[in-house]
Amino acid sequence: MDWFSKAFIKASLTWFGIGVTLGAVMASWPNAAAYRTAHFHMNLLGFVSMMIFGVAYHVLPRFVGHPLHNRRLAAVHWWVANAGLVVLTTGFVLLPTIGARAYPVQGAGGAISALGAYLFIYNMWRTLDGPKVLQRVRQAPGPLPVVDKD
Repeated sequence: MDWFSKAFIKASLTWFGIGVTLGAVMASWPNAAAYRTAHFHMNLLGFVSMMIFGVAYHVLPRFVGHPLHNRRLAAVHWWVANAGLVVLTTGFVLLPTIGARAYPVQGAGGAISALGAYLFIYNMWRTLDGPKVLQRVRQAPGPLPVVDKD
């Protein structure tokens, strides 16, 4: 398994642990409900999305029978996705204390997280399409082979 697949899965489990912990705090201390948006994003973008990213990077190239389009892009995606989620959840955590001044932090985190998602979409799309060499061979014009029935 590639290091970035493992890293996404480990990040997913880490975000899940943080999100569950925040959920337990919210359940036991009602004032912590102000952090429910951070809790939601930790679990949805952190746990669910990153688990999907890690499993997809491992499985989809095997399903389609050719290598991942760009391994370096997958590594960049890991850094961008995690940095974006850290900034985004920091903005959500700051919101109850500093109010509207947290919006630029949230906006930056959201933009960085979206960039990570776009990197994933591009890399997976190109992986599903396959290498250009294989595409040219599959699309090469020419007569169909003749099968002799005698």
